[in-house]
Amino acid sequence: MKQKKLTLSVLKGIFGILRLEKGSEVPEWIYESNFFSITRTPEELSIVCQESSIPLNIPAGILTERDWSCLKVEGPLDFGLTGILAGISSILAENGVSIFAVSTYDTDYILVRETDLVRAVRALIEGGYEIRKS
Repeated sequence: MKQKKLTLSVLKGIFGILRLEKGSEVPEWIYESNFFSITRTPEELSIVCQESSIPLNIPAGILTERDWSCLKVEGPLDFGLTGILAGISSILAENGVSIFAVSTYDTDYILVRETDLVRAVRALIEGGYEIRKS
């Protein structure tokens, strides 16, 4: 059975992606964001949050990528579904759009550079996805 294309929504705001050294503490200012994702691995601490929560004078040792937009796959998604990110990322890759993906229990979030958002949305619509503003 062919899987139905999904609906994505564009989240309000601009987002940042940060990399802190392994063993770093999570900065308190992260919790000011309405959306954040924290991932700790043996090599690093990665954080995605609203850019408005990131201080202008970012502490030394924190790598920061700013100016990202976020697309949310409307969920919750069933764990039995396959190829969700593959379908979206393939379309975006074919259109030269780089992504940073974050997955949660309920759904997936795809971050694209703010300058690529219009191209990303157009490509996804042409690929059969529905896009909503949130």
